[in-house]
Amino acid sequence: MKPIHYFNVYLLLQVVSLSSVVSLEPVTTGIAVVTAVAASTLVATHKFLTCKFYECCNEGWVKSNFTGMKETLIRKLHGQHLVIDVTIKSLKAHLKSRQPEKAMVLSFHGWTGGGKNFVSRIIADHLFVKGMESEFVHLFVATLHFPHESKIETYKDQLREWIKGNVTLCAKSMFIFDEIDKMPHGLIDTIKPYLDYYQEINGVDYRRTIFIFLGNTGGNSITQKSLEHWRDGKKREDIQFKDMEEAVILGAYNQKGGLWHSDMIRQNLVSAFVPFLPMERRHIKMCIQDDLTSKGIIVTEELLSKVADELQYFPPDLKLYSKSGCKRISEKVDLIMEEL
Repeated sequence: MKPIHYFNVYLLLQVVSLSSVVSLEPVTTGIAVVTAVAASTLVATHKFLTCKFYECCNEGWVKSNFTGMKETLIRKLHGQHLVIDVTIKSLKAHLKSRQPEKAMVLSFHGWTGGGKNFVSRIIADHLFVKGMESEFVHLFVATLHFPHESKIETYKDQLREWIKGNVTLCAKSMFIFDEIDKMPHGLIDTIKPYLDYYQEINGVDYRRTIFIFLGNTGGNSITQKSLEHWRDGKKREDIQFKDMEEAVILGAYNQKGGLWHSDMIRQNLVSAFVPFLPMERRHIKMCIQDDLTSKGIIVTEELLSKVADELQYFPPDLKLYSKSGCKRISEKVDLIMEEL
């Protein structure tokens, strides 16, 4: 339960007090107008002061810091040039539009540890003052919130009401669905109307809302494409979005999971399928360096290699890509430091 804002209660009582003057005393029209203006001013002051100290759905709390977002992604996200480019361009085009045609839908795909959750947090940090702690940012984890296939009808009702209620409160809400590949089949299509080209549904406009899906589907196709590119002697940074898009879409649509044969994909309602490339050993070392630095540990090449050697790589003969990306690095660093 949220704490009572006593100042709000005080202002409400003042409005009631002013209103009672009108109802209890025989006043002239002029006095009544003055009273109404005073009440209106008090309400406006109440709103201003409330939003000064408590989160509101306005420009003071919901922002669009694309410069900071891009700088943070470039500095902290390693080996994912496609992610940075597609994500920034998609969000900027949507949020700068005075009247977007539909909700923004980003679908992040790739092996675990590639940075999908990390990027979604960075997006939240640069679109909302309170980041992931904002009342307007909502995270759903499939295995936590929708664990039972048998309860899918209940989940559908809850999901519809949850999204409708929160978008009613703030049109610029953001919804993140993690582990979408583990969601019961058919559940995510429940929200399809909210992503479609409607001006409003039952009086609610969803076109300024952002939906982000995170999943591993398509990860194997992305890795295979990346490996082929490497074997052809091409630079990773030369991989283009068009080289990966079809593989990601087909992987998401055909692989068992929350987006399997989804109407959203079939009707082209996903704004962008964003491929997270598998992490090479050099990128793993960058993640290790970041973790060591954050913990105040002196970085040496020997220590970087020692931690990197603790991870498993693919394919077995080349050991080119980390199977777990950067996900287990912090734990590995702690373990190694205990042994030293």
